[in-house]
Amino acid sequence: MPRVRIHITGIVQGVGMRPFVYREAIASGIGGSVLNATDGVHIDAFAPQDQLDAFVEALSAHAPAAARIDRIDVQPCPDEDDRITGFSIVASDDEGARTTLVSPDIATCPDCLRELFDPTDRRYHYPFINCTNCGPRYTIIEALPYDRPLTSMGMFPMCAQCAAEYADPLDRRFHAQPDACFDCGPHITWRTAHDAGALVGATREDSDAIIERCCELLRSGDIVAIKGLGGFHLACDAANEDAVRALRLRKRRPRKALAIMVRDLSQASRLCRIDDTELALLTGSIRPIVLLRRKPGGALPLAPSVALDLPELGVMLPYTPLQHLIMASFGSPIVMTSGNVSGEPIEIDDGAAWERLVASGIADALLGNDRKIRARFDDSVVRVVTAPEPTALPVRRARGYAPQPLELPATGGDIPTVLACGAEQKATLAYARKDADGRLRCFVSQHIGDVGHAPTLDAWHEAREHMARLFDLAPQAIACDPHPSFLTSLWARTEARRLALPLIEVQHHHAHIASVIAEKAALGVIDPSAHVVGIAFDGTGAGSDGTIWGGEFLIADLASFKRAAHLAPWPLPGGEAAVRDPKRCAYALLREHGLLDHPGASNLCDALGTNLCETLATMIDHGINSPLTSSAGRFLDACAAILGICSTATYEGEPAIELEAAANRARRPDHPDPPGSARRDGKSDPSGCCSASDGVLALDPAPMLRLLLDGLVAGIDTCELAYALHVELARMTAEAASVLASQTGVRTAALSGGVFMNRILLEEVRRRLAAAGLKVLIPSTVPVNDGCIAYGQAAIACARISRGSRDRELDESA
Repeated sequence: MPRVRIHITGIVQGVGMRPFVYREAIASGIGGSVLNATDGVHIDAFAPQDQLDAFVEALSAHAPAAARIDRIDVQPCPDEDDRITGFSIVASDDEGARTTLVSPDIATCPDCLRELFDPTDRRYHYPFINCTNCGPRYTIIEALPYDRPLTSMGMFPMCAQCAAEYADPLDRRFHAQPDACFDCGPHITWRTAHDAGALVGATREDSDAIIERCCELLRSGDIVAIKGLGGFHLACDAANEDAVRALRLRKRRPRKALAIMVRDLSQASRLCRIDDTELALLTGSIRPIVLLRRKPGGALPLAPSVALDLPELGVMLPYTPLQHLIMASFGSPIVMTSGNVSGEPIEIDDGAAWERLVASGIADALLGNDRKIRARFDDSVVRVVTAPEPTALPVRRARGYAPQPLELPATGGDIPTVLACGAEQKATLAYARKDADGRLRCFVSQHIGDVGHAPTLDAWHEAREHMARLFDLAPQAIACDPHPSFLTSLWARTEARRLALPLIEVQHHHAHIASVIAEKAALGVIDPSAHVVGIAFDGTGAGSDGTIWGGEFLIADLASFKRAAHLAPWPLPGGEAAVRDPKRCAYALLREHGLLDHPGASNLCDALGTNLCETLATMIDHGINSPLTSSAGRFLDACAAILGICSTATYEGEPAIELEAAANRARRPDHPDPPGSARRDGKSDPSGCCSASDGVLALDPAPMLRLLLDGLVAGIDTCELAYALHVELARMTAEAASVLASQTGVRTAALSGGVFMNRILLEEVRRRLAAAGLKVLIPSTVPVNDGCIAYGQAAIACARISRGSRDRELDESA
């Protein structure tokens, strides 16, 4: 009888792959076996050839929804005798290279949700209900293969009923590693500052009582720390203004928007407008926070302090059984923000959460559990931009997405395993490796945060070590940002010396653009060797000339770049102090362009005061802590201060975010040129664009600054002026890119950088570039902010290594 060996690679563990294979084998009359291994799923199959062919086809056609099959390799083996019958599932193999891809955590599936609220089901109201189609995955894994003893469920021996389900290949919970019930699994716990000890929800009645106590506290205006899949949330009643203000005060988060959880889609639609792409994100298996456009005067009560006057609201639906139970009991929206002290990583341990969130006075109670979290994960955040077509853009790539690897463009030669250390803010890290099938994969970590803070740097190392241990990733080269004081870069240089590994330093904005090139080349949208006009707009990045870049136009491919244009630089008096106080940045910008005497600048100068203005002038004139910057982010911050929209940054990017919010209030989608904006035909060189001595175009912002100052004197509404500024900046950006495209013959533009988180600017620039005949690329798998830097670094490092390898081969052949 014909026999084959089948090797399936991809996301095939923790997604019900073995029971699926078993059922297909039984239905197709296949004999043999299936097992999990660290390099995927292996099948021995015996059957007549036509049955084998149908079986192999079914493996890819009917795979579980949470699986992602990358490859099915079929190898014929010597025929066996006809007496071999039956199909079995054998114990996992933990030998060999760890190349299996692990599923991210999955939201509660419809089948489990029905059981959760079915009074006749034995798991009725069990807060940890799951099956092979849903539940925790990466956040509970300690090692591969993905079997219960190698997860944080290993400490919970299954009862007889759960064990029978787990062992039955025809059951939905066959080999569902987190399978459990009230009798044998984890339980929720409850503790307040006034309790003598913790309450344990060991029975349904006790568990329900804890959930009701939680909801009672929320209704009374208290704050509760609630343990989720990847860490704790801080929760309060989203309609209670006093509670939201208290949360902001205690967490030291005065103005940054807070996300909310709603009970169902109906509640979300009463607060926000939802298109089809957003609907799919809200209700899918990942369930990220989706930034939705708010409806004026939403039909549900919402505390003004949740998102202040921003035009978007971060909304998510429940994705764990406990969250479904809480939302069913509470009924109305709840603020769900990361359970951490501002600037530090999310808490994952119950004891530490008690000390840092409750005992410290941030929260009033803690709803925890006894299932340990092995990997720290925040909620993912996604925004959909609509022009010229709906595109989902990740803002924060974490739960549900990571650590699913991303493809990198195929390269020639041997590529070592590369560790890319990422940026300082919104940090991620990445490992790139070439697998045995020749594919180049990049494992990008979850969002980690600002690693300038020591606890967050510890979380970065924790994530790095967990990924390395889980996937057997030992770096053979290290890539980092050239910034002299980034802590991850300092570590990279030290580690490379210690291990005698190649160190590849990657300019920050090149990494931004390379992340877009790599993603699109891996998808076949562009050729891997393609050049692009890269537009990298962000707040801060170490420039190759010793200045602070951030308003950059690069002619780039994966291995190299040339700076072709930039926003005209100006001094930043006080460095970081000017970032926190955008009035300083505005003063220096106006002074650079001789506009401080304009009547429209009087309010800014009055707000600074004569003494500080004189101090800033002295600092600039004598070069005292006044680095030059070309940053588009700092430019927008300065404009927010000039207009009086935001004069102090309480969180990174706040002035520019408030500026966009003001512009949004005046935006007229059917009338793109707002009152007060300059009108040019756009056919000539961009106004305000001149050639510098080194041949690099410098974009002069003075016309935009005069537009604002003249408008203030004329009494034009600041929202109208904010919108006019967005239109003019988009116009100048598109015109400069068109000039570079004409000069170089490069007809593809790639956009990246945190400034393109601005919905208005991104949509306007995309629309104008497309109208000029350029192909426009933006990322869809990594954020445009610094969350993409590690992926871009990995892509550049692999491209440079490959190019060096090819050059050596040419030298040797010559």
